Amino acid sequence: MKVSDILASAPKIKHLNNNTFFLLAGPCAVENEKLAMEIAERIKTITETLKIPFIFKGSYKKANRSRIDSFSGIGDRKALKILGKVSEIFEIPVVTDIHSASEAEMAAEYVDIIQIPAFLCRQTDILAAAAKTNKIINIKKGQFLAPGAMKFAAQKVVDSGNKKIILTERGTMFGYYDLVVDYRGLVEMQESGFPVVLDITHSLQQPNQSSGVTGGKPKLIETIAKAGIAVGTDGIFVETHPDPQKALSDGANMLPLDQLEDLLKKLLAIQKVTRSF
Repeated sequence: MKVSDILASAPKIKHLNNNTFFLLAGPCAVENEKLAMEIAERIKTITETLKIPFIFKGSYKKANRSRIDSFSGIGDRKALKILGKVSEIFEIPVVTDIHSASEAEMAAEYVDIIQIPAFLCRQTDILAAAAKTNKIINIKKGQFLAPGAMKFAAQKVVDSGNKKIILTERGTMFGYYDLVVDYRGLVEMQESGFPVVLDITHSLQQPNQSSGVTGGKPKLIETIAKAGIAVGTDGIFVETHPDPQKALSDGANMLPLDQLEDLLKKLLAIQKVTRSF
């Protein structure tokens, strides 16, 4: 399916066409209302100017943590209500991830796109429950899966009555502490007929650190993003924060908010060149 055919069902999305990549961006987690509003307003201003379709991203809960004392959220309903308020005030669609089948219906009250985390992309009950909300479903590829295997995850959603699917590449495990992006996988997943997103942020994670805090390689954000656009990915996923060092979750691989506009301008320039061939 074309990107526009799927994303058109997300209310409030703007500048939608098949000639420009779309953007999923925002903080890793909903930390508080003020910060969510600040980030959403800034990204909306940038994407309105550049005419890039924009979906605000924020996790209402961080269920997959290295340590029990890691930040996991401010309360499910409280965070979801903030996401709903972001959507209403700025007139933009929002996406968040769920971690169990029972969460799907609750999240669907507030968001336009439900995201399935990479570690859970094979969980049939979660995929089926998400599908039944009739929202767009973004399935992140497991770090342990071949790109071609994602068609089976997508088929579970289709068989549950929902064809509005996005697939997201987020790197493949390379040893215990690193990830690599196989750009052939973007093309292979696109052959499934669904839009494909490159998650720059999590492709640069360095998980399983001895400290119990996930590391990252933020200096390579631009490199990974440029390569993805050159290959022809349909969308870009990037987590951003005004001060990543103070972020409560995954600050080690987030893009500083004041660098986002410059990055997007470079990506648009690359896309213009590659699509002229």
